[in-house]
Amino acid sequence: MFSFDPYSPAVDADPFPYYKHLRDEAPCFWSPEAQMWVLTRYTDIVSAGQDWQTYSSASGNLMTELPGRAGATLGSSDPPKHDRLRGLIQHAFMKRNLMALEEPIRDIAKQVFGQLQGVKQFDFKEVSSQFTVKVLMAALGLPMGDEAIVPESEVRDNAVLMVQSDARTRAKGPEHIAAYNWMQEYAAKVIATRRAEPRNDLISNFALAEIDGDRLDDREVLLTTTTLIMAGVESLGGFMMMFAYNMATFDEARAAVVANPELLPDAIEESLRFNTSAQRFRRRLMKDVTLHGQTMKEGDFVCLAYGSGNRDERQYPNPDVYDISRKPRGHLGFGGGLHACLGTAIARIAVKIAFDEFHKVVPNYHRVADQLPWMPSSTFRSPLVLELAVS
Repeated sequence: MFSFDPYSPAVDADPFPYYKHLRDEAPCFWSPEAQMWVLTRYTDIVSAGQDWQTYSSASGNLMTELPGRAGATLGSSDPPKHDRLRGLIQHAFMKRNLMALEEPIRDIAKQVFGQLQGVKQFDFKEVSSQFTVKVLMAALGLPMGDEAIVPESEVRDNAVLMVQSDARTRAKGPEHIAAYNWMQEYAAKVIATRRAEPRNDLISNFALAEIDGDRLDDREVLLTTTTLIMAGVESLGGFMMMFAYNMATFDEARAAVVANPELLPDAIEESLRFNTSAQRFRRRLMKDVTLHGQTMKEGDFVCLAYGSGNRDERQYPNPDVYDISRKPRGHLGFGGGLHACLGTAIARIAVKIAFDEFHKVVPNYHRVADQLPWMPSSTFRSPLVLELAVS
């Protein structure tokens, strides 16, 4: 029996040696720790992600799921419900001109990263989290400044807590459930405000989205908004932390990007492949499947190990090398198939602008510590602290 515990702190720190061993020896195996099957090879993960009839998301897609979420959100539903939700949500995104966000995002980046002028050492997370929550609030239309219902930091802290798990048991504890409930209450207040006075923002558009007379109901708007705040803060925040981690680790890559910011998009895509923050999601089998000599039974849960697929040497030559000239087509940094991330455009724009402005203030930097504390989460991976020193 092969062992891979996705809830282990050792896996948080560096899952890739485990992944390589498993890709070679056990591309499909039962994990007694996770109580589910694990797929570790790129082609198997992609195939499963495209076959929703067999690999269902309706029982929840997070490795440790939040109560009441399964089957009720875009990421945790199958067609035809998924298609209806995605169509209405995409309609809201289309109404919100994302390109018009570039100037506000750059203003936020200049304000946030400008604080680092003359600073010799800092925790990147403290700074980047300010940027992340401000961008997300601007994009979604969450009340800010004088209109704020609660402090920005409170939104950020609860969003981060929602995706974490207990560091020992790796189950959702009372504090994680409380954060989820807090976010639903907060989202409900924002939705009510935007319905009363709609604006050109995503929450107003979600609340009022309509295609051929079909609209999102109150619960769908609430859960969509709650999930987007959670996913937005953690996905964008984790994405930025992992990119900063890579830039601070690989000096030649950072120097090339600083010298030529036009290389940022390629460096970002390679970072998503090399060190994605979205490491693994789950599905549930709707029928028996035999794969690599293993028979997985109907009703079993299956882990799609995106982080492993992104390092599969069958798909990417020299996968453990961070190469910003690689152009890794088809990487799984934003998931794939039916459930590819809907916020990829905002994420790419935001991170490109953020590091463009960050590098104007801090062009040369390196990690202070070799060993880092990592977020306790069975689904996401990013450092809890990233102390950087100016070179």
